[in-house]
Amino acid sequence: MSRRWIQNPNRCADEYLDGIEDFIEFARRHNLGATRIRCPCRRCNNTLWETIENVGFHLVRNRMIETYSIWNLHGEQVDHASSSNAPRVDNVEPIVDPNDQVMGIIHDVFPFASTNINQEGEDDVPTPIDSAEFEQYEKLLKNANQELYQGCESFSVLTAIVELMHGKIKYRMSNLCFDYFLGVFKRILPTDNCWMKDHKHAQKVLHGLGLGYEKIHACKNNCMLFYK
Repeated sequence: MSRRWIQNPNRCADEYLDGIEDFIEFARRHNLGATRIRCPCRRCNNTLWETIENVGFHLVRNRMIETYSIWNLHGEQVDHASSSNAPRVDNVEPIVDPNDQVMGIIHDVFPFASTNINQEGEDDVPTPIDSAEFEQYEKLLKNANQELYQGCESFSVLTAIVELMHGKIKYRMSNLCFDYFLGVFKRILPTDNCWMKDHKHAQKVLHGLGLGYEKIHACKNNCMLFYK
């Protein structure tokens, strides 16, 4: 079956729903006896483990990662020799979801979240994890999975913070100006939004991603140097 359904934005389309059934059947065949598998929905990003039934629900609710067309994390063998002869779709740019990018950053900063896990979702070899570090990881994961407001699929709380802080630095926005626009956006968004409070709140979250900062005291815009 063609996997073009992964790119279908309509989660209620027959093509998309049939594609999910095809994936679930594939996962069952290639993970015999496994109680949980990696979930390739846009929220879990192939880093969280769910029951096969829950994976199906997630794919309907959150959609599959648009770039996950080779299911190598679910048992598919990649044939490099024949892959060069596979059909290609020209002039189509890959869809890059900012939420997927942020999840990638989190798991770069906290590699323990995606290593040493077997098909049952259990650690093969116990790895000591600092409790404070794990607590920070849980906070970031919560913000990465929390919708900016109910029904918002484009931005999570964490994605919004990263995007806005990037714009602040890129366009040399002062803290006062930044906080003003945060207040404006807060009023524009639906009342149940989880918009960031102020610049200090955004800084605190970025620090959790391992991005330290130093103020450039000579800069009138109160810019910062970020470092890893």
